[in-house]
Amino acid sequence: MSKERIRYTKPSITGKEEGYAIDAACNGWGDRCYEYISRFEEAFKAHLGVKHAIATSSCTGALHMGLSALGISPGDEVIMADTNWIAIAAPIVHLGAKPVFVDILPDTWCIDPELAAAAITPRTRAIVAVHLYGNLCDMCRLSDIGKRHGIPIVEDAAEAIGSVYHGKRAGSLGVFGAFSFHGSKTITTGEGGMFVTDNPDVYEHVLTLSNHGRARGQTKQFWADMVGFKYKMSNIQAAIGCGQMERVEELLIRKREILRYYRERLEILPGVRMNPEPARTVNGAWMPTVVFHPDTGVTRERLQSAFAAENIDARVFFHPLSGLPMFEARPQNLHAWDIPGRAMNLPSYHDMGFGDLDRVIAVLGGIVHLPHGR
Repeated sequence: MSKERIRYTKPSITGKEEGYAIDAACNGWGDRCYEYISRFEEAFKAHLGVKHAIATSSCTGALHMGLSALGISPGDEVIMADTNWIAIAAPIVHLGAKPVFVDILPDTWCIDPELAAAAITPRTRAIVAVHLYGNLCDMCRLSDIGKRHGIPIVEDAAEAIGSVYHGKRAGSLGVFGAFSFHGSKTITTGEGGMFVTDNPDVYEHVLTLSNHGRARGQTKQFWADMVGFKYKMSNIQAAIGCGQMERVEELLIRKREILRYYRERLEILPGVRMNPEPARTVNGAWMPTVVFHPDTGVTRERLQSAFAAENIDARVFFHPLSGLPMFEARPQNLHAWDIPGRAMNLPSYHDMGFGDLDRVIAVLGGIVHLPHGR
C-alpha cells in the first residue's frame, strides 16, 4: 500500500473562519460590504504594531502600489536580493524601473547589506529587504545604509508573519511593508495581501491608488483624482482573515514547534544547516529549509528524487532571479546561484503530525547515511 502523501503546505481552517465567511457571503453587502475588511485591517495593525494597514488582493499588489507611491518610475533602479520569487521584481518592471540583483548572505539567505550599498547609483530609488522563508534581513545595517544615502528601505514580509527583529515585528521596520495571505502562508485568506506603514503621506497615497485613484473624502461620485489600481481584497476573503487573526498566536506557535523539531533532529547531521535565528530575533518559521554543505555532494535533484519516492512534497529553493530568461545573468552572485542546487524546503503545516515529520526526517537521514527518527 502506498504511503499517504505529505503536502509541503496547507492552510488551517476551522469553524471560526467558515462562520465568518458565510456571514460575509450572506450579509456582507450594501452598508456592510467593507465590514470584515475593516476588522481585518484593524486586527492586523494591532498585531503588527503599525499605524496604517490596507488589505489588498495580493502581496504583489501591495508592493506595486507602495513602490508607485514612492515615485518609482522609468529609468529608476531598485536594489534587491537575487534569491527571491519574481513577485517583488515584477512590480519594479511594471513601473518601468530596473531591479538590480545583488548576492545573499550564506547564513540567512537574505540580501547582503554591503553588496546592496555597493550597488547604489544616482538612479537608485529604493532597497527591498525580503525576509526569506521567515529568516530576517539585517535591518540595522540596511537602515543605516538607507539613512546615509537618503534611500527608503522597503520590507517584503510576505513570508515573515511572526518574525521579530530587535523587538519589532517584520514588516514594521521599513518605510512600508507588504504581506501575503496566499494559501501556503501561515495566515491565509486564499489569496490576498496587506500593505502596512507608519508614514501618513505614503498611506494616503496608497489608499487613493487602491481605490482606482479616488481620494478619501472626494465628494464627486465616480471622480478619480489620479490613475490608480484595483487591488482590493474582498469582504469574504477578509472574513476568513479575521478568523485567522483570532488564531494567529496558535498558528505561529505550531509553526515554530515544527521548525524546532526539524532543527533538533537535522542539524546534528553532518553538513546540514537550517533557518537561522540570530540573537534578538524570532524566526516566524514559515518555511523550514535545509541547506547541505557542498562537501556532502547532496543535490537538489537527489533530494527531489528521494522525497518523491516516499510520496512527500518538497519545494525547491528559489532560483536566482538573474537566472531567468527575462533578466541579465549575474553568476557573480555566487551564493544565490549555488545554494539552490543543494537545498530544499520541507513540509510544514499546522496539523502535521510527528509521524509525518519523522517520515521527512528519515528521508534526509537516509541521504547522509545516518540514524534518523524521533
